[in-house]
Amino acid sequence: MAGEDGDDPDWAMAPEGDATFPENAEKREALREVADEIRARDDSSEASQIGAFLYRVSDLYKEGEETSIPEIYMNMRHILEVREQGGLDPEE
Repeated sequence: MAGEDGDDPDWAMAPEGDATFPENAEKREALREVADEIRARDDSSEASQIGAFLYRVSDLYKEGEETSIPEIYMNMRHILEVREQGGLDPEE
């Protein structure tokens, strides 16, 4: 990921974390079920974003998935910033 070496100010704000998570299908599926339920009960963009966050967190428990807490944090932070500014191209 770009900026992982600390030269990107956003990456510097990411939480530190080298934690690893063992594969756990039960936890992964529980997180995804909650995400799906939230999306089914509320079709707002906020519900969709929470669902996406839960899916990303569930990836921590997927064998072979290369993600980390800082990567998930930065991904979700970027999504929220884009939303706050009015989308990917707010000038349109």
